[in-house]
Amino acid sequence: MYRYSRADLLRILHLAPRQLQTWEKAGLVTAAESYSFFDLVQIKKVRDLCAQRVRPAVIRQSLEAMQKQVAGMENPLLEASAYQSGHRVAFRHQGRLLEPIAGQFMFDFSSEENKVVTSPPRNRPELVVTDVAELFARGIAQEENPSTQSEAITTYLKVLEMDPMHAAAHINLGTLYYNRQEYGLAEKHYRSAIQIDPRYALAYFDLGNVLDETGRVEEAIAAYKTAIQLAPTYADAHYNIALAYEKMREPRKALQHWRAYVKLDTAGPWTVHAKHQIQRILQSDSLKLVHSRKAN
Repeated sequence: MYRYSRADLLRILHLAPRQLQTWEKAGLVTAAESYSFFDLVQIKKVRDLCAQRVRPAVIRQSLEAMQKQVAGMENPLLEASAYQSGHRVAFRHQGRLLEPIAGQFMFDFSSEENKVVTSPPRNRPELVVTDVAELFARGIAQEENPSTQSEAITTYLKVLEMDPMHAAAHINLGTLYYNRQEYGLAEKHYRSAIQIDPRYALAYFDLGNVLDETGRVEEAIAAYKTAIQLAPTYADAHYNIALAYEKMREPRKALQHWRAYVKLDTAGPWTVHAKHQIQRILQSDSLKLVHSRKAN
């Protein structure tokens, strides 16, 4: 089975190194230097739950509780469909909805429907959910291979036909279109993800990238700021907003975000550049101050 490097994982899932480290410390992700495809699917589900404001500790508790509730289940994120349920996680498994921490089955409006033997299989919600999950996983695999990225677009569009409220599918579609420089389509899908989930920090970050790329720098800054409000430790958002302020020739505003970035990502590949920018801005301000005093 093909293995993905740590750098590949961060790139494919649009994660900051600190985010992955946080999940490793919380016991949600096993620290490793290479990952399988199924590891990527699992970590993506963790990312999506965290983006919906479910705390890592609660996700871990839900996974542990699910393993106790269902005998023989080793990995709930791969063996069942996970959903946000308030501030907790619910799972659909074998046609039933379960909130494992409370140990309670949740009322499913499809239950009466499922009793009708003559109902076509496509009308059974549990099968639809399973198909969506399988399609979405297939899209991730296709997205990674440059030769099948067009197929990934088709797959994600099918996901949205089955589940129009699938925010993560909109995000992945947006990224595929962004990489193809089809910025109008990318923006459309990022905005759809935001409409579905207004607290999806990644969607604002990706939207900011499109706006920046198309010359709407002030709008990009606003999008990045929203991402930071939703996720204050979002290092990459601080980095990109600093770059945007540099474009607008506002180095002092950029400075605070360069500083925030190096605090959040102390050893990342872009930390050296950020530190250099901090030093350059401080030196420039010092020279301006000295020149001003001499003039007076």
